[in-house]
Amino acid sequence: MSNHAVPFFRASIGKEEEAAVLAVLKSGWLTTGEKALQFENDFSVKMNDVANDVERARKSLGLDTGAVRSFAVNSNTSGMILALDACGVAKGNAIITTPYTFVSTAACARHVGADVFFADIERDSYSIDVQKIENILKSNNGPRVKAIVPVHVAGNICNMEKICRLAKTYGVRVVEDAAHAFPSPTSLGYAGTIGDVGVFSFYATKTITTAEGGIVCTRDERIAKRIASMRLHGMDRAAWNRYTSSHASWKYDIIECGYKFNLPDVLAALGIEQLKKADAFFQKRKRIAYIYNEAFSSCDFITLPPDEVGNAWHLYLMRIVPEKLTISRDSFAKKLQERGIGISVHFIPLFHFTYWKKYVPDFTSQNFPNAEKQYVATISLPLWPDMSDSMVQNVINAVKEIGAQHHG
Repeated sequence: MSNHAVPFFRASIGKEEEAAVLAVLKSGWLTTGEKALQFENDFSVKMNDVANDVERARKSLGLDTGAVRSFAVNSNTSGMILALDACGVAKGNAIITTPYTFVSTAACARHVGADVFFADIERDSYSIDVQKIENILKSNNGPRVKAIVPVHVAGNICNMEKICRLAKTYGVRVVEDAAHAFPSPTSLGYAGTIGDVGVFSFYATKTITTAEGGIVCTRDERIAKRIASMRLHGMDRAAWNRYTSSHASWKYDIIECGYKFNLPDVLAALGIEQLKKADAFFQKRKRIAYIYNEAFSSCDFITLPPDEVGNAWHLYLMRIVPEKLTISRDSFAKKLQERGIGISVHFIPLFHFTYWKKYVPDFTSQNFPNAEKQYVATISLPLWPDMSDSMVQNVINAVKEIGAQHHG
């Protein structure tokens, strides 16, 4: 429990989740089994619930129109490793992604032996700049690129139509880091199901939670087959099947050198109940975000967050206008915390971290001006479904009062 008067985030857990987890604990089967399978199936149903015009739009772009398959994993990071592996990303290859993301997005490429090329974000949003992607693909490094990895920061969706067209032109895969993007419906389907593979996060602070965990989605059968095997040691049979089938046997084969990335039933049970509430959670977050927008729209020291079609409103990224204030973003954030408001910053661009500065030549803020500009101006405000109106108003009052006291 946070000590802040308004916590940055608090998961919305009800009696349904408590009962579901307790039932698994009493069942005698705690690891990946019946509940994990149900969670995967329920998630696939949700992702496949799209209109005919979406299928027509996908077909017009040459995108796969097959059904989405879902694979529960123990983290978004694990899912990203599986996704890159299934797309053939390996030593000697490279991916293109954004420096404006959590470290795991790029680290996953290194885990499979690949290099990382970074493209700056757009000037007025947090989304990767498609023109910068194309510049890399056209360069001498282009032939090494195996996948583009867009990141839907805060639940705002990247320009997936342009990215997918570009990927088709250059013969590369698209792996969506959709950690923030559930549920985000777009004209091409839910974010995370637009490219070749998409990976969601159900970490404790995400739009729905399994405490830790995630799901990998794909419409590609070859990719699905690879993920199904690689997430559990490269076995040809799942543990649930081996132990519960009437034809089960202790014998199994290892067909690949796989990982241990499965999601246990005790967490999947939590996800099943959270999934039922996902749309209600979204409407509550959206309402709070719009209250913030209305309150801050007259503040000349604030730039409102981007709000494109499909925005999941996972985070509320308030951007200060530095030239209108006599204090920095860091000082503004500290003053909010002193007033009992839980805040965060999403994200510290990767060029600020020791490892990535050593690994990538010329990886500096000067070469990624848009990412740096957004970073030094952004504060993530509390945004979670069960925030009371008084909590929301406390946040608004604190922001406005600090802005007024330090207006330039």
